[in-house]
Amino acid sequence: MATKLHYQHYPDKRVEIVLAPFSCGQPKSGVDLGPKALMEEGHLKEGLEHLGWKVTVADPLAGNDYEARKHDPTDVYGRIKRPRLVSEACELIYKATSKAAREGKMPLTIGGDHSVAIGTVAGTLSQHPDAGVLWIDAHSDINTMTGSLSGNLHGCPVSILMGLEKDKIPPCFDWVPHLLKPHKIAYIGLREVDEDEKRLLAELNIPAFSMYHVDRYGINRVIEMAVNAVCPVGTEPIMMSYDVDAIDPLYVPATGTPVRGGLSFREALFIAERVAESGRLVGLDVVECNPELGGCSVGVNSTVSVSCSVARCCLGETLLAPHKLPSHL
Repeated sequence: MATKLHYQHYPDKRVEIVLAPFSCGQPKSGVDLGPKALMEEGHLKEGLEHLGWKVTVADPLAGNDYEARKHDPTDVYGRIKRPRLVSEACELIYKATSKAAREGKMPLTIGGDHSVAIGTVAGTLSQHPDAGVLWIDAHSDINTMTGSLSGNLHGCPVSILMGLEKDKIPPCFDWVPHLLKPHKIAYIGLREVDEDEKRLLAELNIPAFSMYHVDRYGINRVIEMAVNAVCPVGTEPIMMSYDVDAIDPLYVPATGTPVRGGLSFREALFIAERVAESGRLVGLDVVECNPELGGCSVGVNSTVSVSCSVARCCLGETLLAPHKLPSHL
C-alpha cells in the first residue's frame, strides 16, 4: 500500500538507492556484502516500490575491486589506515548522492562501513546546505587523525566532514567540502565513545544523546530535542545517517562493532517514523550490516530485516494506514 506521507523535497516520491559495498574504513571483511543482502534477501527495492516510490539504483563503486586492494601496505598516513581507498570510494559516493539529490531523487545509501558517510553527508549537504544531520549510532565517529586509537576511518567521518585538525587530514581528502558544522549534527544512541571524542563533543557543544538520555527522557523526547537542536527554525531539511549498531545486538548481531544496551527494535523504528512524519527528510544512510557476522543465519536475517525496516519506515511505512484519531485522544 502506498504511503500517504508527504515529502516536501521529493513530492513526486523518487528515490535513488546508492549502493556502497565498501569495507576499507575498518578491518573486518563482509560489510561490503551488506548492500547485496539488503537488496536480495531484504527485498529493499520492492519494499520501497510497494510504498509508492519510484526507485532507481546507482552503483558508483562498480568495477573497483576494493577488497583486493585493501591490504596495500603503502596506503597509510601516520596511524591512519587505507586513506587513499577510503577517499577514492567516498568521492565516487559523494558524486552519486549529490547527483541524485540535484535530480530530485532522495539519495538512500546502503553500506558498507560508516566511512562512506564522508561521501553521503557531503553530497547531501552540497544540495541542501541548511540540512540538520541526525547521526544514529552507538559511536560518535568524530575521532580526529591524531585522536584515533585504531586508525580505522569508519571512526572518523564526522571529523573529516567538519575539517577538524584540517592540517592533519590526509591530502587525498582535499576534495571534501567542509559543509558540516558542529551545531548542525545531533547524535542519538551513543554508548561507546572514546575519551578524546567526549572532549570534542563537549568543546564543540554538539548535541549528543546517549542511551542514558533515551532511558531518562524516552525516545520521542530525545528525537524532539535532537531535531530542534539542529533545525531550530523548524522547517530545515533533515538528513539521517543510521548505523545499525545503534540498535541493540539482540536485534542486529551481524554488525562489526556491536555494543550491548542499545536501542530496542521499536525505538529504532520510531526514530525513522518520526523523521518521516516531518516530511523534511532529504537523505538517508543505512550502514554497517555485515552478513558474515552474527553467529548464524538467524542473526544475519534479523540484521538484514531490521536494516530494511529502518529504511522503509524512513520512507513512509507505518503500522496503520494514516487516519484521524478521535479528538479526545
